[in-house]
Amino acid sequence: MSVSTDQGGLRARKKQRTRSGLIEAGVDLFLDKGYDATTIDEIAAQVDISPRTFFRYFAGKEDIALAKGAALDDLVVEALRARPAGEPPLPALRHAVLAMVRESAASEGVGRFLHTQHLINKTPTLLAGNLRRAAETEERLTAEIAHRQGVDPDADLRPRVLVGVVYAALRIGMEAMCADPSREPERMIELIGQAVDLATAGIPETWDTDPRRW
Repeated sequence: MSVSTDQGGLRARKKQRTRSGLIEAGVDLFLDKGYDATTIDEIAAQVDISPRTFFRYFAGKEDIALAKGAALDDLVVEALRARPAGEPPLPALRHAVLAMVRESAASEGVGRFLHTQHLINKTPTLLAGNLRRAAETEERLTAEIAHRQGVDPDADLRPRVLVGVVYAALRIGMEAMCADPSREPERMIELIGQAVDLATAGIPETWDTDPRRW
């Protein structure tokens, strides 16, 4: 390995550590002080960088608060793409969503994950950004399901309906977990899996050739 390549790798790792540090520090401050009361100067100070340097990594506080959600969005899309090509759309999407939930619980802990979601839901600016991000992710998943099924998502509504139903069930499962005293990862996975199964109970694994029916 050349010296320049090694230095480039070191710089990339340092940038990633700084970015991760900003996300962790920002979320900690948001949960402790509240989103509106936290300043960019305070977040930057937690990782010993200047506010000017902060903007090399993020456009603002909103990007910090939504960063982990964006990473999980990428994870669920990648998980869907990694499912076997011949697997029907419903089980493929179910597996991908639960893989994302399992990763989020393992990396953050259920309590912190739920507290962050609650923060987003009660903060209008973050809620709007989160809804935009969720809509974009649903579009990506819809396109992937349509590709797997060999259909046009503009002419065949089933990929979009399937993704919408599963994501509505994901939200309901998360709300049920917020009301549950347990903070065990397996309990969250169980509740979300149950919500997805209830929501999709009438959707067959193998689709009809007619786009007007399953």
